[in-house]
This record gives sequence, structure tokens and C-alpha cells, in this order.
Amino acid sequence: MNDMTPLAKLTIKDWESDQEVRWCPGCGDYAILKAVQRTMVDLGSDPAKTVFVSGIGCSSRFPYYMASYGFHTIHGRAPAFATGIKLANPELDVWLVTGDGDGMSIGGNHTMHVIRRNLNTQILLFNNEIYGLTKGQYSPTSRVGTTSPTTPLGSVDRPARPCAFALGAGARFVARGFDVSKHLPDVLKAAHAHQGAAFVEIFQNCIVYNKDVFDDFAAPKGADQQQLWLKHGEPMLFGSDKTGGVKGIALDAAALKLKVVDVVDGDWQAAGVIVHDVTNRSVAHMLVELPFGPFPMALGVIYDDPAPSYEDAVGEQDARARAGKAADLGKLLAKGQTWTVGG
Repeated sequence: MNDMTPLAKLTIKDWESDQEVRWCPGCGDYAILKAVQRTMVDLGSDPAKTVFVSGIGCSSRFPYYMASYGFHTIHGRAPAFATGIKLANPELDVWLVTGDGDGMSIGGNHTMHVIRRNLNTQILLFNNEIYGLTKGQYSPTSRVGTTSPTTPLGSVDRPARPCAFALGAGARFVARGFDVSKHLPDVLKAAHAHQGAAFVEIFQNCIVYNKDVFDDFAAPKGADQQQLWLKHGEPMLFGSDKTGGVKGIALDAAALKLKVVDVVDGDWQAAGVIVHDVTNRSVAHMLVELPFGPFPMALGVIYDDPAPSYEDAVGEQDARARAGKAADLGKLLAKGQTWTVGG
């Protein structure tokens, strides 16, 4: 780890390691890296108490570029390492960085368990819908019809939805953002404030193998009609009078599903637009499953309802087991059946 300046004077430069950043020119990972470094500064985080853990993939280079502690581990197993780190030292601020291949394919099982256990860590899943590191094969999140070296005729697989997966695994915090969004640091700060496993899907542009695949909602032109930025306690509104009118998300009570409605003269209540409640799990499930096109892309904090964390529960259990007992290694080794091997 690099020498650190006093926390009061930390800047983005202080969070930049001395390693050369090696991603393809134009890769969305650069923007995410800067967003995370900016977030660290805004939070006043201590590099000496911060750990970034990754698996294998383009996203997994991340720990090298943060001037903090870091572990570049094995394919799909970063959650296991993160769990061990947090249990060994619960005071550490642990960030888990993974990708749609690393976290949703070989690591899907590990991702599920770190979420359901509710380990107090921030899980950042970079989703570029492709295997970038291994030359562009389709990934678990690739869209139907994606052509790649492993699907030359187009993928027929139905893509996995990371946020739906997280909710299904019992996540207590689920959010979405994208690489170049100015709102991404706010999403990351909200994830950090959550006590427990905070899952953040970040759409990331792979400039080489899946270029501009998210432009239909991430491009600046027409963004206000294509993006639904969710804020707790505020109505679910998108669009503007300059770009086709203000619209909102309402609940079709008869069909028990969401629908898009027009908002006339700013009267969203009359249009039936619902107010975002981050603790409403049922609506969160609906939001992450909304098909893009008929609906805008739901972004921001979708669900946030804390529950006791895994390391706290383990620590309390351990404290109860230790209560009234003195540590005695010799007694432990001699417990049960023992024998002496003579010459």
C-alpha cells in the first residue's frame, strides 16, 4: 500500500495507486474507477481500513488501481475471500468488485450466499453483457441474439437479470447505475451507508466487444425519457415537456403490475403516479423486471431495508460461546481420546 497523507487532506489523487491503469482506451471501467475514488473522498474513508476484493475479469483489475488494501483472488470466489476478511476484522470497509461473468456464472453460487448471509460489504457488479477479458464470448447477461465467438448464429439464452437475482437471493439493498452517470457516486454512497450486503449493478460499456450496447438509455440524447431515477419519498417521474411530455409509473391494481401514465400539468397525483418507497420489496421486484422500451430503465436505489449483518451475528454467537471461559490451548489439545507415540 502507498504512503498515505492525513485523512483531512485526502483527494482523488491520494486514492490513485502507482499502478498503470490497463483497460482498453474508452472502457467504461475508467469512469467507474473515478466514481469510486470520488466516493472515497466524499465519504472521508481511510485507505488503511479499506479493502477491495475481486475475482477474475476486466473488472477484477480494480484493486490494483486503488491506493488501499486489495485482494485479486480467483474466478468467482471473491465473496468467500470478502467474507473471511470481514469476519477476521469487522472494522474493515470491504468492497467486492465483480463482473457479469465472474459474479453471475462461475461465481453465481458465491454471489448468492454472500447476499443471503447479508455480509456488510458493497458488491459492485460491472455488467457489460459480454466476456471482455477472454475476447468477446457471450455472458450470462447477454441479450437474445447476441453474436459472439461462442454464439456465431446469435444467443438463444434468456439473459440473467442481476438485480432480480440479488432480490431473489434475499438482498436487503439493490441499486443500479451506469459508468458515465453523474449520479453514480450518490448510488455508491447510499450503498456504503447501508448496513449489510449492498448490491449495485453498474452498466459498463465494453468499447471493443459490445460497444454502445446501453446507448438506448445511457446516451445523453433523450436520456430523460429513457431513465427513471428513483428517489425515496418522491414520485416516479421521467421525461419533460421538451422531450415528449412528463410521464410517470403507476400501479395497475387489477393486473398487479406497473404501467406508464401521462402526467398533465404536473399533477402526478391525479395520474396515479406512485411514490418510491425503498422498503417496498414487492414494487422493487416489479421495477427490476420492467422491460426496457415500453418502460424506462429503473436506476438509483431500488430497494433498501436493512437487516442484521452476518458478521455481527457471528460475533455475537462467538461472544456467547466464550463467556465465562478461559483460553487454554493445552487443555483443548488434550481433550477427548489422546495417546502417546513412543520410540
